[in-house]
Amino acid sequence: MDTELLLKYIEGNCNDNEKIAITIWLDSDPKNMKEYLSLRKLDDISIWQKTPEYFQNATPKISPYARFKTSIYYDVIKIAAVLLIAFFVSRNFIHDNRAISEMAMQNVYVPAGQRSQVILGDGTKVWLNANSTLKFPTQFDGPTREVSLDGEGFFEVTTNKEKPFIVKTEKYNIKVWGTKLNLMAYAHQGMFETSLLEGSVEVLKPDSSKGVFIQPNERIYLSGNSLIKSPIENQNHFLWKEGIISFNNANFAQMAKELELYFDLKITINNEKILNYRCTGKFRTKDGVNHILKVLQLSNKFSFKIDDKLNQITIY
Repeated sequence: MDTELLLKYIEGNCNDNEKIAITIWLDSDPKNMKEYLSLRKLDDISIWQKTPEYFQNATPKISPYARFKTSIYYDVIKIAAVLLIAFFVSRNFIHDNRAISEMAMQNVYVPAGQRSQVILGDGTKVWLNANSTLKFPTQFDGPTREVSLDGEGFFEVTTNKEKPFIVKTEKYNIKVWGTKLNLMAYAHQGMFETSLLEGSVEVLKPDSSKGVFIQPNERIYLSGNSLIKSPIENQNHFLWKEGIISFNNANFAQMAKELELYFDLKITINNEKILNYRCTGKFRTKDGVNHILKVLQLSNKFSFKIDDKLNQITIY
């Protein structure tokens, strides 16, 4: 469903035919409702940002701890998430101190085809790729700064030698003090890869106190049950945080897997001849998977069919 149309629906500006179409779309698949609720949440927060006087009056003693901005296709919505967080924490404190601890951890989910930026309480910047979830506290207490990631994130970690920054994933934990790195850790894919651009990081198993260090321009990835270190092969991959998907001599199967991941769909290849086709190039995420496949068709013979109901693409 078109994002601009969903935003129009959320704002109450749709005509009757558009309302019917969106209602049918929401009922057709639980994933559609999840996407709608995520977009609704982001839109609600952006509205809160537009009325700072309300928050100044409601919570005069609470300062902002985090803010994030989300890029949705053509529009960039800047969001001060802390204002919403502060309001609810203040309200719950009056009724139940236990509610404060429940509000202390925040979750940001990025739907398919989108990306977000989160600025944490210590100034650390995190870009989140499509189908990614980041869990983080409103402020960092204790000896470490811990967050959890399911998906892909690019981290610019604020230096604090006395309080290391730890990113927890399903497979491994990443321990850093101040650095720039890209981390891919989609739990449902069993995927783990860390690429280091600046600084130094240590990759540890969750139950271990000693791990493996990597240096700038190195990556470490999971192959079978082993961690493998190698030089970073495609620096352009990190352009995803600017809304660009980059392929570097990737075969068609690799490209299909990446498109599945970022656009949350299933690609079935019934044309064995194109499996050895390789591509080097860049595509804008906002143009969508349909456009990407049409461009690939220009240099390779294949056809494809999109099934919106099954959220599936078949390539012939």
